[in-house]
Amino acid sequence: MSLETFWFILIGVLWAGYLVLEGFDFGVGMLLAIIGRGRSKEETNAKRRLMLTTIGPFWDGNEVWLITAGGAMFAAFPAWYATMFSGFYLAMLLLLVALILRNMGLDYRYKRDSDRWRAGWDTVIIGGSVLPPLLVGVALTNLIHGVPVNADGNFTGNFFTLLNPMSLLGGLTLVAVSLVHGAFFLALKTSGDIREEARTAARRFAPVAAVLAIALLVWVNVHTGTVWSWLVAAIGVVAFVGAFLADRLGRDGIAFSGTFVTIGATVACYFLAAYPDVMPSTTDAAYSLTVTGAASSHLTLQIMTGAALVFTPIAVLYSAWNYWVFRKRISIDHIAPQTDPLAPVDIRTSIETGTGTR
Repeated sequence: MSLETFWFILIGVLWAGYLVLEGFDFGVGMLLAIIGRGRSKEETNAKRRLMLTTIGPFWDGNEVWLITAGGAMFAAFPAWYATMFSGFYLAMLLLLVALILRNMGLDYRYKRDSDRWRAGWDTVIIGGSVLPPLLVGVALTNLIHGVPVNADGNFTGNFFTLLNPMSLLGGLTLVAVSLVHGAFFLALKTSGDIREEARTAARRFAPVAAVLAIALLVWVNVHTGTVWSWLVAAIGVVAFVGAFLADRLGRDGIAFSGTFVTIGATVACYFLAAYPDVMPSTTDAAYSLTVTGAASSHLTLQIMTGAALVFTPIAVLYSAWNYWVFRKRISIDHIAPQTDPLAPVDIRTSIETGTGTR
């Protein structure tokens, strides 16, 4: 295997890692709009805090996979990176703004004990959880569909060029599958009412996600598929069906693993179908960027490979350890009462009770 092919595969693994891991916390964020309502404002707040607590130890670490994928593309395939990130500039800008606002919501939601304050940030979290998978799905699907690229490797379209039917289907599919993925994660990580609400939501949206995913995978493979991409697509579909059946049997771990495999198989299908192109041109097939034509020098790839072989296993092991530490279910009983950091404090009382600083 050439180093160019090795890095093409590794970048595919990084994108798959980002989408299977960040996908479930996107799904949890979307579910704030669907479940988590209680009989009182206090109960609603407790349920939503429980939902967000399940992704608390993971969401910021999951975003590292996106940064690493982008960095690997920049270093290993600079021509691919330059064409994609310049042509998709507005989409990437919207993605970053959505992620920044979402992250602010996850941090700032707890800064005040106010229903209006929390409702505002909940809206930001929901929007910031829907937009990124939609944009990433559109962007990655355009790598299969193809974009207008000229002989100099420059993107000659505009933002609306990216909004073709195949790519829009790719974005909607990733949103739907992430929603179901997040519901299975909530069912796996919680107990009580939220678990049952998450399972109900998964059963409601799984058929829609399945139809979208099957339509997308068939379209991708008919457009530019190989025997291997068809095989991987079939694995993804079977895994999704297995996840749905496992959820019906109350096997939350298997259900979550099923959507995990489905998202990973979809990304693998994309990369297998695209190879050896990294940026197919709809202007002229001769202008398409290929794995060999867009790659860095052999020496650069050698140095990067050495670093990747050392640090990638460390990052994977640390991530696995983090998930293992926070593996247990939680319930509303584990959520402490909401406090207001801006509320006035009685210094004498806090010192006497040991809750203040002397």
